[in-house]
Amino acid sequence: MTRPLVKPIRPEFSSGPCAKRPGWSFRILENSCLGRSHRHPLAKSKLYKVIELTKKILEIPEDYFVGIVPGSDTGAIEMAMWNFLGPMPVTMLAWDSFGLDWSQDIKSQLKLTDVTLIKEDYGKLPDLSTKKYDGDIVFNWNGTTAGVCVPNLNWLDPNRNGITICDATSAAFAMDLDWEKLDVTTFSWQKCLGGEAGHGMLILSPKAINRLNSYNPPWPLPKLFQLKKNDKVNTEIFLGATINTPSLLCVEDFLDALNWSKEIGGLSELIKRSKENLNLIKEWVNSSHWADFLCEDEKNLSNTSICLKLVDPLIINLSLEVKDKLEKNITKLLEVEKIAYDIGSYRSAPPGLRIWGGPTVDSKDIKRLLPWLDWAYETTIKEMQIK
Repeated sequence: MTRPLVKPIRPEFSSGPCAKRPGWSFRILENSCLGRSHRHPLAKSKLYKVIELTKKILEIPEDYFVGIVPGSDTGAIEMAMWNFLGPMPVTMLAWDSFGLDWSQDIKSQLKLTDVTLIKEDYGKLPDLSTKKYDGDIVFNWNGTTAGVCVPNLNWLDPNRNGITICDATSAAFAMDLDWEKLDVTTFSWQKCLGGEAGHGMLILSPKAINRLNSYNPPWPLPKLFQLKKNDKVNTEIFLGATINTPSLLCVEDFLDALNWSKEIGGLSELIKRSKENLNLIKEWVNSSHWADFLCEDEKNLSNTSICLKLVDPLIINLSLEVKDKLEKNITKLLEVEKIAYDIGSYRSAPPGLRIWGGPTVDSKDIKRLLPWLDWAYETTIKEMQIK
């Protein structure tokens, strides 16, 4: 096919770390406090500003605690599981590789035995409405490696026993989270707002605070996981006093992303931008002969980690090895041409593409990307002599 002429202005379509916000530059560091102690009032005020803006933009209830924790989303979700799980049965919902990772840690590291794993293959959600979910629940709002998300929490009774732990790392700032039904929520800076990696956020409901104050896990907690002081919740963590030394450069960068979010209209505009990106890809998929969504039900489609599978009848019966090579050759060609970086499927997912459509990605770049995908596919098919 004819080689397209117009390239995306920003080829960063990686699903993490994700694209910086439009117009980002190193000038954001001009008023930073690099080289200062994170305990100094100036640095601590910036850390608290991150908490304050996060709470405001995400429309988190006033009586919820929001804190900055180490280790990105992985650190935050592990901290949640190690501090809160144990006193009640646990239901683990998993529809991507990270959900499975958390379920393995619950069983092999915490060694909990009263655990029910409800698992689905890539591209599917289980029938969530068939369970009562008495006890604690752990789940990913959005399966970053599968392109599948829960459309809502209508299936969850807010008055049930137990707490709900939600990994919302590729959902926060791009999807409408139902805070009334979430007790422990985590995400990382490098996803929907394109911040730098290494820092996670931990959001606790009053119900979660009560659990934290009344329950002591039977296992030792590493210092980085300790949320209590004198046997009660350490409220200083939720006022900007971090457990370990944060990167003040990363703090400045995330503050910039939060301020940009506020300036463009807040959460509603962030969600709108991401949905526009998904809708453009939907239109393209509807006319494509070789690509389809990995997600099987349109109402569960992720608008951030948009995962595609290869469905061309020409290749459908080829071996997994050949399909993997096809994917790698397509993504390599797109990278060489500076069209799209890092859009191959997750390593354990079916061969295909994964395009980040979060709010920091401009829709005009998605429009420019799509004809290049067709060109790269047809070019690679020809080069591999697939007939």
